[in-house]
Amino acid sequence: MNGLPPEALTQVAAYFQALSEPTRLQILNLLREKERNVGELAELCGYTSANISRHLSLLTQHGLVARESRGNSAYYRIADTSIYELCDLVCGNIARKLDRAAEERALFVSPAAAIASKAANAG
Repeated sequence: MNGLPPEALTQVAAYFQALSEPTRLQILNLLREKERNVGELAELCGYTSANISRHLSLLTQHGLVARESRGNSAYYRIADTSIYELCDLVCGNIARKLDRAAEERALFVSPAAAIASKAANAG
């Protein structure tokens, strides 16, 4: 992003904004498995077809998914598989952050409490 003009940064921000909604991430995850139509995605996500269609429209605008009409249905698939590399990078970062927080919390647990906790979790 070094040296990008404000107009380009606006486009980058819009791309990340498309990924900022949990339902859209769920849709991307479901499309990772295979292409699906709106009805299938709505059923799997637990939302209405209209709601899923709005999310798919935004994902399509940003080039993350592609739409293909077949008869009376439209099927969606991932258009840019690099999105998963980005998501894996972010998920790894969050996991490392949570691991560090757990390690820091463990510093404040007495040895007896840690042993009791391990014994309780092992059973």
